[in-house]
Amino acid sequence: MSVQERKERERAGRERLIVATARELAEQQGWDAVTTRRLAERIEYSQPVLYSHFRGKREIIGAVALQGASELAAAVRAATAAADGPRARVAALARGYLDFAERNPAVYDALFQLSNGLPYAQEDTPEPLKDAFAALLECLGEVAGDGVEPGLYTELFWASLHGIATLTRAGRLPPKDTEQRVELLVDRLAGL
Repeated sequence: MSVQERKERERAGRERLIVATARELAEQQGWDAVTTRRLAERIEYSQPVLYSHFRGKREIIGAVALQGASELAAAVRAATAAADGPRARVAALARGYLDFAERNPAVYDALFQLSNGLPYAQEDTPEPLKDAFAALLECLGEVAGDGVEPGLYTELFWASLHGIATLTRAGRLPPKDTEQRVELLVDRLAGL
C-alpha cells in the first residue's frame, strides 16, 4: 500500500468516526448538543481536523442524512420483501417507515427536519436520497392507479407518513392510534 493510499484510508476512517460520533451524540442528547468542540473532545482530534473534513455542523448533518437515507431505503425494502400482495406491501412499507423514524429520531431529523445542505428532488440530488425515494416508489408505484403519476402518488403517501411520524413524535398524535392511522392510510389513500 502506498503512502497516499494509507493517508486516504486514514482520512476516510476519521470521517466515519466524526459522522458516527455526531450521530451517537445527536441520538443521545439531540442535535443542539452536537458542536465541533464536543465532537473534537469525543474523538480526540482538534477542531481544525474536523474542519478539514467538514466545513461545519450543517455538512456533518448532511453526512448523517446520507447515511440515514441508505438505512431508510434498506429498512423499507426489508419490510416490504416478505409481504404478500399489494395491500400487505403498502402496509409493511408504512410500518417500516414509521418504525425507522421512531428508532432513529436524530437521523430522521437530519434527513427531513434540519438544514443539511443537500438538494432534494433535483438533478443533483445525491444517490442515497434518490434511492430512499426509489424504495418507496418501488412499492407505491404499483398501487398509484390509472392516470396517476407514480412519483406524485409516492410523494403524497410519503408526506402522509412524514406527518404521522413527526406529529406522533411531537406528542400531537397519540402513539396508541398509529396502527389505525396506517390502516386508514392503506385503505383510503392507497385504496387497498
